[in-house]
Amino acid sequence: MRLRKIAALLSILSLIAISICQLPAHADAKRRVAILPFEYGAVTSEVGTVDVGKGITALMISKLVNDGTYRVVDRQMLDNILKEQNLSVSDRADPATAIKIGKILACDAIIVGTVTHFGFENKSVNVGAAASAAASYVPYVGSAFGFGNFGVKKSKVKVAVNARIIDTATTEILGVAEGQGESKRTGASLWGGGGSGWSGGSGGFDFGGDGFASTIAGEATYAAVEQLATQCVGLAAKIPDNQSIASLDVKGKIADVTGDQVIITVGKANGLNVGDSMQVDRPYKTIKNPETGAVIKELTATVGVITLKQVEGDNSTGTVVRGSGLRVGDSVRKVTTDVSAVVLTPLTESTAASTTAGTKKPATK
Repeated sequence: MRLRKIAALLSILSLIAISICQLPAHADAKRRVAILPFEYGAVTSEVGTVDVGKGITALMISKLVNDGTYRVVDRQMLDNILKEQNLSVSDRADPATAIKIGKILACDAIIVGTVTHFGFENKSVNVGAAASAAASYVPYVGSAFGFGNFGVKKSKVKVAVNARIIDTATTEILGVAEGQGESKRTGASLWGGGGSGWSGGSGGFDFGGDGFASTIAGEATYAAVEQLATQCVGLAAKIPDNQSIASLDVKGKIADVTGDQVIITVGKANGLNVGDSMQVDRPYKTIKNPETGAVIKELTATVGVITLKQVEGDNSTGTVVRGSGLRVGDSVRKVTTDVSAVVLTPLTESTAASTTAGTKKPATK
């Protein structure tokens, strides 16, 4: 009986241990994404100066954060990066821009999107001879949507958006999502049905406010974003763990050496953390194609190991723990094994001399 109790207890402890071990792995499985402000050039004639792209992005961020499937980059951090990079509205949907921003923010993927529709249904609009019958939406005029003195019948509002999830390592489009929303009610103004989309006193536009949510434009927008966010969550499994892969193969250069303190050109953006160890390598032989002169391989020797004491966005500071004679320009890469297992290779004068020669100097008789 006693043995059975012990066996049962051991089984319970094993299950607990397995569960504890699995928790970090589950947390690490979340992919880190950034959502760039949606491009809305196709609807500027309908929305005027209102940045509906940025407003819809804010709603998307809230949806994905609350869902919990992704780790989403903070909106303020993203805004700061966009300002630093001086990106225009038209740059938002550019894959090259997305990759650049994604690497700065250390993301597995970037979500870029476009607002393709934002306005009334054409069939319910009566604008007289002043507008083309082919117009899909009532244009934005001043602080209200309409055509001044022309009559506008009550109509439903439609909003349509699409998004692409882009791999920050390969620029591959991993998936496409689309969202369409339609107001449940009709109105003669996008802001009909109670409330206002304008934030009090600031002159800004608050897509996340209760006022906007209660309008017919808000109804359609929220429905479109809900659909879009749901599809993006469904695509999470297609996103590779680029940050984990990158963190195992971080490479950079030594930028400064002062005593045993070394500053390197990689940091938090590359997945480094305080306490990480970096192996320092120096080339001793360059092998070139004899026909073209192009470098086809570079042989290196490990000359030192440093441990990081301070890690910033794009640089880190560490202390030399093994080796000596480290210098600016030496290559560094993250150590993925025990530091004591790193084999240092002292460079002789003749070996070092071959660094730029392409071949070793023949021995002097």
